[in-house]
Amino acid sequence: MSAPVRDMVGYGGRWPEITWPGGRKLAVSVVVNFEEGAELQVGDGDPVSERMGEVISVVEPGVRDIGQEQIFGYGMRAGLWRMLDALDGARLPATFFFCGRAVERVPSLAAEVARRGHEPAVHGWRWTPHSAYADAADEARDIARCVNVIATATGTAPRGFFCRGSESPRTRALLVEQGFLYSSNAFDDDLPYWDRSVSPPLLIVPYALDSNDMKFFHPNGFVRASEMVDYVSDALSVLIAEAKAGKPRLLNIGFHLRIVGRPARFKAFADILSLLSRHEADVWVATRSDIARSFAAQGPA
Repeated sequence: MSAPVRDMVGYGGRWPEITWPGGRKLAVSVVVNFEEGAELQVGDGDPVSERMGEVISVVEPGVRDIGQEQIFGYGMRAGLWRMLDALDGARLPATFFFCGRAVERVPSLAAEVARRGHEPAVHGWRWTPHSAYADAADEARDIARCVNVIATATGTAPRGFFCRGSESPRTRALLVEQGFLYSSNAFDDDLPYWDRSVSPPLLIVPYALDSNDMKFFHPNGFVRASEMVDYVSDALSVLIAEAKAGKPRLLNIGFHLRIVGRPARFKAFADILSLLSRHEADVWVATRSDIARSFAAQGPA
């Protein structure tokens, strides 16, 4: 399995003739990451604990970090419910990136996500990069484990994939072998595209880390909820203008249960959902699988 070749040209400014449902030229994907309980924790038998949280952990490597466990736990215990209710109120669909280990620990919560109509997608077995896999068999096994655990909990077999950090050089070929519809480990375009380095070609539905609440956890990112809302509003303004000029586009907005699930940051989540609702005439808010299927129907591999 060869590594993907870097493509610095893409569409080369010649955008495909894509029109999203309802005659719209701009699709919006709302993503919620469901990964709490799949992060590295010494208390779960890992050699080190995840250091990125509300603050950088000061607990020595190799020592159980109970505080960090609780910071992650908040996402499931409190943040999830706040966010699900907001999505219900806005009547907007989301794609949930499910870590397999997280679903295994709280299958009833994953089932509730699906019951409310949201798409399940694979986010890796653990909240770790797939680039860390040295063996294709191990990676393939964990992808299959994710599919089985998520399907058992939600009643729907996931067909989308996104892992933390980076795929391995083998990931996309393994996704094809296991029948996935799309991968989202790409940050290099405003539209889906086909990766023809694997056979059959795999549809890539790019993701984004700029319009993403992880920026609240970075020193060069958001501090107040309004900063993320303003950022997403600016992105919408630019993309709606391009869409009205006939250029098809995709905007990705990413959230995490333990981040915008917190009261002060939850206002960013609620206000962004309200912003999307106000732009209903201009944007198609859809799950990533629906975006993938719409694109594939108009621009097949």
